[in-house]
Amino acid sequence: MKKALITGIRGQDGAYLAQLLLEKGCEVYGADRRSGDSGNWRLKELGIEKDVKIVYMDLLELTNIMRVIEKIKPDEVYNLAAQSFVQTAFEQPILTSDIDAIGVLRLLETIRTIKPDAKFYQASSSEMFGRVQETPQTEKTPFYPRSPYGVSKLFGHWITVNYRESYNMFACSGILFNHESPLRGLEFVTRKITYGIARIKYGLRDKIVLGNLDSKRDWGFAKEYVEGMWLMLQQEGPDDYVLATNEAHSVKEFVENAFKAAEYSIAWEGEGVNTKCIDKKTGKILVEISPEFYRPAEVDILIGDPSKAKEKLGWKPVTKFADLVGIMVEADLEKVGMEKRTGYFNETGGNR
Repeated sequence: MKKALITGIRGQDGAYLAQLLLEKGCEVYGADRRSGDSGNWRLKELGIEKDVKIVYMDLLELTNIMRVIEKIKPDEVYNLAAQSFVQTAFEQPILTSDIDAIGVLRLLETIRTIKPDAKFYQASSSEMFGRVQETPQTEKTPFYPRSPYGVSKLFGHWITVNYRESYNMFACSGILFNHESPLRGLEFVTRKITYGIARIKYGLRDKIVLGNLDSKRDWGFAKEYVEGMWLMLQQEGPDDYVLATNEAHSVKEFVENAFKAAEYSIAWEGEGVNTKCIDKKTGKILVEISPEFYRPAEVDILIGDPSKAKEKLGWKPVTKFADLVGIMVEADLEKVGMEKRTGYFNETGGNR
């Protein structure tokens, strides 16, 4: 039985990847830097919490990483752990860099020393493109990160390439564009929108406050993207791949599709920070804009070309943008409905 180690097991991608690997017959270990199971709601929702073996590992602690790799001796390592909130990265740039950049190096150096034949996947990010130099972005597009998060991810990306070329390690980077699901954290704008709309629908809040509505992103379904991660490590040789839909949609479009899925008829008023989304039926304000949620350096548009992944991996996105938004709204309406019936309100937006 193949052994796989996933860092970032508590996250959206970690949960979906664990589910996929278990279906493939792997023995799955989930690296977790926290104790207790209060944050394992995603594994519980997928019904796999008892099938994933949790090990305690922190990318900030080299000796801890070494002990875990020595004990498990994994065949595949998927590094999904990160300080992944762009806004937080501006507030905590040093911590973000230590985790997202040097953390990758600690992990690679440990694998090189202890288990050099292990296959390694690094979760790179479309945020590395930042101020885009060409559209759409491919594996050959020059990088221009616009946040400490993007810069840190760029180090992680290039150190993975360097270890592959220097030590002949099977090390891949997946440059994933935005990928969402009902398991997305509430800190991300997509779940902030869908979960917020569900709470508005059930009379539990009045409105949602957002930032830049004009930012455009390439949004796909996370469950499909983790299959791309797995496929990268099943190839004869290591390489880097863009996973994306090759379509860009604005935050404003996401809001419009989400309200439509929740059966609202809306209208927009005002411009810039004075923009408001109005319920046509009641005249109530459903969305307001706050400068608080604007980034110091904005990334205006990201759109990826997954042609290489389609050709070499046989991977392609299936779920369309409007369908993805609908899936998320439907799931959050069900969650919030259960919360209202039971009186239990879960801050994670996940059921227990």
